[in-house]
Amino acid sequence: MVSPGYFETMRIPLICGRLFDERDGPDAPPVAIVNQTMARKFWPNEDALGKRLRFDLGAGNFRLTQIVGIVGDVKQMGLEVPPKEEMYFLYWQAKGNYMMARALAIRTATDPMSLLSAVRQVVWSIDPEQPISDAMTMDDILDREVEQRRNQASLLGGLAALALILACIGIYGVMAYLVAQQNHEFGVRAALGAGPGDIFGLVLGRGIKLTATGAGIGIAAALLVTRLMRSLLFGVSSFDPLTLGGVVLLLTLVALAACYVPARRAMRIDPMVALHFE
Repeated sequence: MVSPGYFETMRIPLICGRLFDERDGPDAPPVAIVNQTMARKFWPNEDALGKRLRFDLGAGNFRLTQIVGIVGDVKQMGLEVPPKEEMYFLYWQAKGNYMMARALAIRTATDPMSLLSAVRQVVWSIDPEQPISDAMTMDDILDREVEQRRNQASLLGGLAALALILACIGIYGVMAYLVAQQNHEFGVRAALGAGPGDIFGLVLGRGIKLTATGAGIGIAAALLVTRLMRSLLFGVSSFDPLTLGGVVLLLTLVALAACYVPARRAMRIDPMVALHFE
């Protein structure tokens, strides 16, 4: 049950037809507005405008209501719940229990809560016994809706950052260790005529191959794991190329840095010292 101006106030777009206006008085023929989901479901291959809905009022009485407009879908039941079929009626055209008003929506360019006192005075000037409760802004409603998911996302984000730091440290240590273990090979290659540039390129090449293999496995695993996080994301795909690309780039740079330092050291290895040490 709504009043004229509801859709403008809530910024619900008009897809086709018209909104409620002065033509739709209490004694005018009943009209309704439906959302896109309802129009697609019940009239998939035809225009829903002008269709009539028949409501059983009991005792053999029926009420015909004409659809005059189609508006965009709204997630009424939660951010994770797909939009359902919805019909909007003018509250002064409703009959019986449908006349129960539940909420007053106000749009303002100033702080909404600063108008609360004035709104109460206006309402009480009409009905002094009308209780007013649960006054809140849309931001408050959204914050309450996503509070638990935001906390979960913050926790997962902190754990992910810690895991990324540990991964960087681990990759650096493993790559540096693997390069250090190849000192004997570098000494042999240097003794056989390999120059410092050859050894440097060999170390980086092996590091890049290992890094590429690990990155491929990591991306595949990430794509599987992100399916479990879809319920925590709104308006963002669980497959975010920018995020995955940034993490892969960071770990690649860490791996290359881990190869670079030992590679520079390997370039200066004395072949005789390396062979004698082994």
